[in-house]
Amino acid sequence: MPEMIRTRDAALRARAEKVVPGGMWGHLHAAKLPETYPQFFSRGEGGVLWDVDGHRYVDFMCSWGPNLLGHHHPEVEEAAERQRRDGDCLNGPAEVMVELAELVVDMVGHADWTQFQKNGTDATTTCVTIARAATGRRKILVAKGAYHGAVPWCSPSLLGVTAEDRAHLGYFTFNDVESLEAAARAAGDDLAGILISAFRHDLGCDQELPTAEFARAARRICDSKGAALLIDEVRAGFRLNAAGSWEGLGVRPDLSAWSKAIANGHALAAVTGADWLRRAASQVFVTGSFWAGAVAMAAAVATLKIVRRDDVPTRLAQLGQALRDGLETRSRQFGLSIRQSGPVQMPTLLFEADPDYRKGSAFCSAMLARGVYFHPKHNMFLCAAHTEADIAAALEAAEHGFATVAAL
Repeated sequence: MPEMIRTRDAALRARAEKVVPGGMWGHLHAAKLPETYPQFFSRGEGGVLWDVDGHRYVDFMCSWGPNLLGHHHPEVEEAAERQRRDGDCLNGPAEVMVELAELVVDMVGHADWTQFQKNGTDATTTCVTIARAATGRRKILVAKGAYHGAVPWCSPSLLGVTAEDRAHLGYFTFNDVESLEAAARAAGDDLAGILISAFRHDLGCDQELPTAEFARAARRICDSKGAALLIDEVRAGFRLNAAGSWEGLGVRPDLSAWSKAIANGHALAAVTGADWLRRAASQVFVTGSFWAGAVAMAAAVATLKIVRRDDVPTRLAQLGQALRDGLETRSRQFGLSIRQSGPVQMPTLLFEADPDYRKGSAFCSAMLARGVYFHPKHNMFLCAAHTEADIAAALEAAEHGFATVAAL
């Protein structure tokens, strides 16, 4: 396997250890990846990025989702720079906020209004707050193992979290109608809302698209109980369907949380909602000094116009299917059993009989050494800047990866 020198990365890690607890935090901590992975990066362009030691990678994590159109997309960056020259963090929003809100409401199937935040946790928390304010109830149902953010009410870690933080959550199994109905019965007349990811994307598990039966059951339960149906679009939004990931199921939510791809890497999130929740949304106190940042909003206007103009979800589906088919063919050539799941725009690849992800780590390390950045257990992302040549490069690297796994 080609050797990758990481002199600058190692030096930066050593410096960071002295001034940052653990050297890094959260899901971007490279210690959670195989040891060959870099922690620090220098730049990105289109579907490619470079680490601080100058190694180039075809990027299939896309900044963990925000890179929808390609790193440093010229139209997006031009719009952001125009706004930056006029102002970003002001005493109130710039005109672009209204333009962006009009565009989001026009694009998103269920949206009668929208509010803006800065990251996905802001948006999911705002959805929950609005649902509780509108209904006067407390209980929120979530799927077991689902990720909705990194604050006490929904964090996947229990460190620093009290039982009271989770006191009004109820749990069901994704795509299990009976389980959902049982959780709703247990919540009784205190049910404020049901929060569901656009699809099941739990870490290290087979991804699962919602069934129409499950989606309809969630809608029916909320309607019958006067509760709100909340969809977490933070990870999937604008990659599967620009109007909403559940549009194809014929089921529309009352509230949705959006972030990641909405501004192509600029920090922005949004909540969209139905009219009956408008009053509650106007009354709850949710805010942040940077939530009206105009530069990210200008970037979002440009991003969403391109998504609509270029039919980005369809383009990503074509590239994703080519990648999935190619990986399946090559894995069979090496006598290996893999599982690919979830939407092809957000591929997940796991190996059979790999409980400790040893095979997945070896596979991804071999690909990394050949200039392709995959993840061994998290869903990945395609962007509109990826090309057929990038898919071919990934499949060529995958042959080396499968050969490495076969030799274990």
